Amino acid sequence: MSNTAGQVIRCKAAVAWEAGKPLVVEEVEVAPPQRMEVRLRILVTSLCHTDVYFWEAKGQTPLFPRIFGHEAGGIVESVGEGVTDLQPGDHVLPIFTGECKDCRHCKSEESNMCDLLRINTDRGAMLHDGRTRFSKNGQPIYHFLGTSTFSEYTVVHVGSVAKINPQAPLDKVCVLSCGISTGLGATLNVAKPTKGSTVAIFGLGAVGLAAAEGARISGASRIIGVDLNANRFNDARKFGVTEFVNPKDYDKPVQQAS
Repeated sequence: MSNTAGQVIRCKAAVAWEAGKPLVVEEVEVAPPQRMEVRLRILVTSLCHTDVYFWEAKGQTPLFPRIFGHEAGGIVESVGEGVTDLQPGDHVLPIFTGECKDCRHCKSEESNMCDLLRINTDRGAMLHDGRTRFSKNGQPIYHFLGTSTFSEYTVVHVGSVAKINPQAPLDKVCVLSCGISTGLGATLNVAKPTKGSTVAIFGLGAVGLAAAEGARISGASRIIGVDLNANRFNDARKFGVTEFVNPKDYDKPVQQAS
């Protein structure tokens, strides 16, 4: 165990105190992990539009103050009771759709919507006791997606942690936590394009590029990228996109363009 195991850790975190208001870097307290929980030292984190959407609090139940973030990489600092497959020093990625490994969904090859750890944007506390592990001057600060990576330390359920090769560069593989797995998984596991097929991808951001990579792996012969930003086209070629369409170039629906 680390020399901070079992102790409250004080660290910096970007806290959203109100919807749509700038995040404030605060010193917060991060409690030790409880049963089946892991405390992580977050080394790198990226920004996903989902974080922005829930920070804006449009179309959902606001829950503040909150620490956002779910695309990250870090190292296990300490583990709680019952955790046997992770130990301090392990390199990991936090996962917002976790797996308990025991429910019918986790045992199914057709679903990853775990009964216990499926994505829940309204839940702001830990499952073990319904309490948060973040606080400032005694005031609880809510979790987000069970990850809350906009903090130097965070506490997550052990089922929401993926152990990775320690040689993998965390500043690059952190996007596997969301953007890459979302696009690649949508192509390989849902769309399932056949070899020689034609695939159209709308939007060539991180998710779109990952979807293109999935289409390439599947053997699609034509991968058509559609985006309003032509500056993305060169990078998209590296992910297998063979043709490009910019809707701004047409004054009628693209299917009517010659």
